[in-house]
Amino acid sequence: MIGLLSDFGLRDPYVAEMKAVILSICADAQIIDISHEVKKFNVRMGAFILASVIMPYFPDDTIYVAVVDPGVGTERRSIVVETKRSLLVGPDNGLLMSAARKEGVSHVYVITN
Repeated sequence: MIGLLSDFGLRDPYVAEMKAVILSICADAQIIDISHEVKKFNVRMGAFILASVIMPYFPDDTIYVAVVDPGVGTERRSIVVETKRSLLVGPDNGLLMSAARKEGVSHVYVITN
C-alpha cells in the first residue's frame, strides 16, 4: 500500500501524474490519498496529518510518499526513513519525523541518483 500526502491541491495534474508514475512501475499498487489539501508549504500541518494517520490505520509495510516543501527546487535532500513498520519518503525538512518516531526509526537514507 502507498499513502500519498501533499500540498499539491486538486486543481492541477500533479496528483494524477504521481499516481500514474507509481502505477506504471507497479500496476498492482494500492494507492490511498491521505490528503492533497495541506496548506501550501505548511510543513507542520503536513507532519501533523501524517503522524495522525500512520498508526494504527495503515498496515505494516506501507510506503508513505509525502511532499510538502517550501524549498522545492532547491538543494534540499530527499530522504527515505525506514521504521519498524513502514517506509516514509519525502523532503528532509521535518515533515516525516513525527510519524517516523511514532513507529520507531530504524534508518534514514539520503536519496541520490
